Amino acid sequence: MPLDRTQDFFHRYADGFDAIYSSKTGPVGSMVNRVLRKSMKLRFLKSIEGCNPIRGKSVLDVGCGPGHYSITLAQRGAARVLGLDFAEGMLELARSHAQRAGVADKCQFLAADFLSHRFSETFDYVIVMGFMDYMKEARAVVEKVLSLTGLQAFFSFPAAGGILAWQRKLRYRKRCDLFLYTRANLESLFRSFPGAEFHIQPIARDFFVTASPSTIGSRVATPQPTQVSSRR
Repeated sequence: MPLDRTQDFFHRYADGFDAIYSSKTGPVGSMVNRVLRKSMKLRFLKSIEGCNPIRGKSVLDVGCGPGHYSITLAQRGAARVLGLDFAEGMLELARSHAQRAGVADKCQFLAADFLSHRFSETFDYVIVMGFMDYMKEARAVVEKVLSLTGLQAFFSFPAAGGILAWQRKLRYRKRCDLFLYTRANLESLFRSFPGAEFHIQPIARDFFVTASPSTIGSRVATPQPTQVSSRR
C-alpha cells in the first residue's frame, strides 16, 4: 500500500526533524528555532513538567517522532512508555536514541495508525504533541485519547491566524495536509465531551491543551502566564 502524503513526508523528514532538537543546529538553525519553533520547546517543557508524578507511571506518546518526549520521561522514572508513529524513519531514530540513553527496556516504539490501532491497556499520561496538525478527524482522535487516559492528556494544536500560521500553510502546501485551529474551535471540540475537564493555553504559534477525563463537568480555565523551566 503506498504511503499517504503525511506519512511519506515524515518518513523522509525524520533526520531533519530530529535535528531540530539538537544543540548543534548552527547559528542559522538556532535563529530559526527561536523565531519559528519557540512553541516546540514550550510544549516539550510543559508536557514533561505536566507528567508529574512520573515515577512508576505509564505514558503513551502519540506521534512520538524520534522519541525525545518518551526517552526523557523514561529517564525521569516512567515505568513504561509506548511511542506510536506511522513513519518508520522516525521510529528507527527513536529506538536508537533510547538505546543510547539506556532506557530501551522501558520504551517501546510501534509503527501504527493511532485511530485504527487496538490498545489492550490504558495509560496514566497521554502526550499528543505536533500530531493534531495533520489529523482531519480531530474529534475522533480526542475521543480515543481520553478513553486511554488515566490521569491527564496533553495536546498541541496549531493556531490559525497571524504571520506564523500563514508562512506555515505556505510551506506545507505541497508537503502534506495541515489543519489549524482557533480558540473557539477548541472550546467547542472539548466541550463536546461531557465529564472532561480541560485547560487551553496559547503558547507561541500553538494552543497547549491539558485534558482530564476523570472529572465531572467541563470548563475552560483562565489561561495562566507561560512559565519555561530551565530543567531539561
